[in-house]
Amino acid sequence: MKFREAVEYIIKETKKILEGMDESNVEKAIELLFKAKNIFVYGAGRSGLVGKAFAIRLIHLGFHAFVIGETITIPVKKGDLVILISGSGETIPVAMTAEIARRLGARLISITSNPDSHIARFADLPIILKPDKKEPKLAPLGTLFEVSAWVFLDGIVAEIMARKGENEENMKKRHATLQ
Repeated sequence: MKFREAVEYIIKETKKILEGMDESNVEKAIELLFKAKNIFVYGAGRSGLVGKAFAIRLIHLGFHAFVIGETITIPVKKGDLVILISGSGETIPVAMTAEIARRLGARLISITSNPDSHIARFADLPIILKPDKKEPKLAPLGTLFEVSAWVFLDGIVAEIMARKGENEENMKKRHATLQ
């Protein structure tokens, strides 16, 4: 059955991707998160969904977090942090956002599989999550990157929880009550 084969493949490859990343970037990312006045997250398509999930968790942790492109997002300013997520690192609206954020004086974290990409070049901290190989029948398009980005960012959430002494009970108090 392809289902079981795909699940095992995605788990195995995601583990390899995350084990192959530079772990010193975790500390650097957390430092940038704690220093930022406001945090903005952006990605297109499925990468954007990963970004939105991370922004929600940041709010649950007590950060001022926003999703770029939402109508209630405040302006990016100097001293803010922008986190961009794009497998290719070349998606036009995401690449343009990197340039604009830099021009506004914001710090920039890029999460991409392409170390030579537009968003990686503009980033203060490029985080590279690059699959070794791809099996499109088991993980089509950007699945391995997106799953790795999601797991990476949830790992960041767990680390922040530990450093802030946060727990689920405290985070639930910041959780939406009307859904």
